Amino acid sequence: MRLGQRIEKTAMSRIGKKPIALPPKVEVSIGEKSVQVKGPKGALEVAIPPGIRVERKESQVVVLRQDDSEAARHGLIRSLLANSVHGVSQGFQKDLEIVGIGYRAELKGKSAVVFSLGFSHPIEFLIPDGIQISVDRQTRIAISGIDRQKVGQVAANIRSLKKPDPYKNKGIRYAGEVLQKKVGKAGATAK
Repeated sequence: MRLGQRIEKTAMSRIGKKPIALPPKVEVSIGEKSVQVKGPKGALEVAIPPGIRVERKESQVVVLRQDDSEAARHGLIRSLLANSVHGVSQGFQKDLEIVGIGYRAELKGKSAVVFSLGFSHPIEFLIPDGIQISVDRQTRIAISGIDRQKVGQVAANIRSLKKPDPYKNKGIRYAGEVLQKKVGKAGATAK
């Protein structure tokens, strides 16, 4: 490289370049500003920003960008479309565990979950539209739906009702979550 010579760097989106395979029974209709994805579990819509184009090639969907300034959005839109295709065909699920003596959850019809988490009152959590929640043995909660973002947000909202205590590890945690237990105060040494 010579002195004064500029290096032109092109932004690449490795995720954006990958085509999205369409499983059978999934239909994609591409509009100017959005893409509709329909499948056996439901339908979702993804908004398409200016500078991004979506094309269908045989049994795949490809996301293209106008220029390198759209590289970040290129990968984002491809990921959102891939999540939509997976959601309408298979769905998403997050599992939570309740740990603690007397801590439990139970369904109240199909519209709410009632939690007993050591507070002076039970907490009633309303189930949003498009989300299904099941409770197993009062300590395991399964949250499922077709929208990945919504499933993750509902799981995070339920976990925030009683986050795991760092000293006793009691509370609501994701299934398989590894927690670091803190050591409590050391007793004063006797003289």
